Amino acid sequence: MGRDTIADIITSIRNADMDRKRVVRIASTNITENIVKILLREGFIENARKHRENSKSFLVLTLQHRRNRQKPYRKRNGLNLKRISRPGLRIYSNYQRIPRILGGMGVVILSTSRGIITDREARLERIGGEILCYIW
Repeated sequence: MGRDTIADIITSIRNADMDRKRVVRIASTNITENIVKILLREGFIENARKHRENSKSFLVLTLQHRRNRQKPYRKRNGLNLKRISRPGLRIYSNYQRIPRILGGMGVVILSTSRGIITDREARLERIGGEILCYIW
């Protein structure tokens, strides 16, 4: 039985954000690197760098620091990530039916024939694919 690396990185980032940790270390694969590039470009994480240790590669992510989060954790203020397509149930969509998260303020990450891209890029290029996750 294989591991779901996308669910692992989403869970790691979500847990670090809930615990108010600034740095997260995740395993580095081609898929995770592409997802991290999207998170970096969309402004959900501050910095990402590749780290090699004992012939294994890791990505070290620096999460955005939120100054107004002095009170106990509330779901509205934090980074929200949700895994959609999973190994047991793949979810596909054409470009016209890609959902809009929070009226376009969130991001849908898709795996397409042209690589891992956001919902906006998929609509511009008029291609659909597998919906990997939602971020808002």
